[in-house]
Amino acid sequence: MDLPKKVEIIEVGPRDGLQNEADFIPTEKKIQLINALNKTGIKRMEATSFVHPVYVPQMKDAKEVLEGIEQDPSIQYMALIPNEKGYERAIKNGVRALSLVVGASDSFNIKNVKMTREESINKFDTVVEKAKDNGIFLRYNIATSFWCPYEGKVDSDLVMDMVTRIDRSGVDEIVICDTIGRANPAQVYGLFSRIFDELQPQAMIAAHFHDTYGLAQANVVAALQTGVTRFDTSIGGLGGCPFAPGAAGNVATEDVVFMLHEMGIDTGIDLSSLLSCVEIVKPLTSRELTGHFHKINVNQPQM
Repeated sequence: MDLPKKVEIIEVGPRDGLQNEADFIPTEKKIQLINALNKTGIKRMEATSFVHPVYVPQMKDAKEVLEGIEQDPSIQYMALIPNEKGYERAIKNGVRALSLVVGASDSFNIKNVKMTREESINKFDTVVEKAKDNGIFLRYNIATSFWCPYEGKVDSDLVMDMVTRIDRSGVDEIVICDTIGRANPAQVYGLFSRIFDELQPQAMIAAHFHDTYGLAQANVVAALQTGVTRFDTSIGGLGGCPFAPGAAGNVATEDVVFMLHEMGIDTGIDLSSLLSCVEIVKPLTSRELTGHFHKINVNQPQM
């Protein structure tokens, strides 16, 4: 099939990218990063999360981050929430777009939120109803859609059932997540093809890939071929999950944008501005960034 002419990039670096850093990143540095991302052309991003600071201490300054950033009315700033209490905190702080996560794998979900998959879905049903009543945008992430760090390969029929159920609840967007970066392009093509061909969901469908095995960009292309036009990425390739041992960072925003532009696909994002954001990110982590484009582009002209 023909590839899309335009793709939407959802930047998850300020939340998913930073949450796994061991040393607390000063609030003002997070604000600086988001303000710089504001100037790249990105129109949607995960800014923070309202999770318990005991479990994810990196996000304990969610309120201060949201108060400190220069909020552009043309940009959607999302916050991840784990439960109804997180919903109330986010709404109290003016958030109008929320992100929910349920693992397709019971083992992962229990490690992540101390509930089974079914328990999480049932609890989120209340959150979904509240959000719909209040005009809140909802994206619903299905974690471990391909592989689980504890159970191995995840049954695609289970993911299909989850997509069907979540879509019926009326959420705005469903994100299929390769949480540990173990999926391959054939798996990706197969699952997304089934979702579009068999389910034809009303919700927007997005893809979320980690680059543990170096397959993330290949997986982006495989998803593109099925009709996916929305992708989560993280500046510099930051990321990982505290409850998914061995998971590497998310696919790097600058790598995906460069690849798409080379393929003639518009993102509306300026590459040079992204590279400036990578420079902000570098001192925030002790790990080597997994992105590629910024490494080879340092002394080369823009293409």
